[in-house]
Amino acid sequence: MSDSLEVVVFTDGAAKGNPGPGGWGAVICVARAAVCELGAFGGHTTNNRMEMTAALEALAWLRGSGQSHALDVVIVTDSTYLIRGVTQWMASWKRRGWKTTEGTDVANRDLWEALGGALAQTAEGRCKVQWRHVRGHAGIPGNERADAIASGFAAGTAVVLYEGPRAAYGIDLDAAGGRRRVTAESTAGGKVVSKKARYTYLSVVDGVPARHLNWPDCERRVKGRSGARFKKAAGAADEKTILAEWGFALEDLTRPV
Repeated sequence: MSDSLEVVVFTDGAAKGNPGPGGWGAVICVARAAVCELGAFGGHTTNNRMEMTAALEALAWLRGSGQSHALDVVIVTDSTYLIRGVTQWMASWKRRGWKTTEGTDVANRDLWEALGGALAQTAEGRCKVQWRHVRGHAGIPGNERADAIASGFAAGTAVVLYEGPRAAYGIDLDAAGGRRRVTAESTAGGKVVSKKARYTYLSVVDGVPARHLNWPDCERRVKGRSGARFKKAAGAADEKTILAEWGFALEDLTRPV
């Protein structure tokens, strides 16, 4: 796409209490020349739904922006749930009739289907979308601003959204990996974590979740146990996503066993 415009989109979502009052935020930078901030209150909801909503709203804005050029879009998020859902899980869920590997209904199906439709529409409109994962609260200005917008709306505070030239924006969106120095994932799939990621293993036995520092320890706990569940995780964000799928939170983990 030599004639395409580069668009970088930072998205984030928040829910105070999870579930609780929610908000979403997005920072869209077009061709390094213009910036548009988006955001809104999301009602009583969850973090995951707000993360997905932020991406959906950003895609809707791009479809309605009236750009005559093809768009080369990078959506930057700290949500492992969102990226893995789009790049890895969604195709399998659709093949199984929106069921998980355990046969349960996929959570947030309405938003996943909407995301699938939005991505299909953007592709038809000469819009190429890639997904990039960054660590939250790691000093990446675009991510921090999207988080501030989402958190502000969730808290019910007044949020002033910017739209105008990038030169007057006042936030360096290139700083700390804000453009091309973060891990890329295409919509076709691929792993989200970097090669340097440190893995842990999560298990649930008799309704009690636990974290393990290596696979042999996890295997010993789950082997031969009826109804046991286990999964490999790459960092705290991934652990949080896996536990949420199982109905737990990080606070529910026992010490490494």
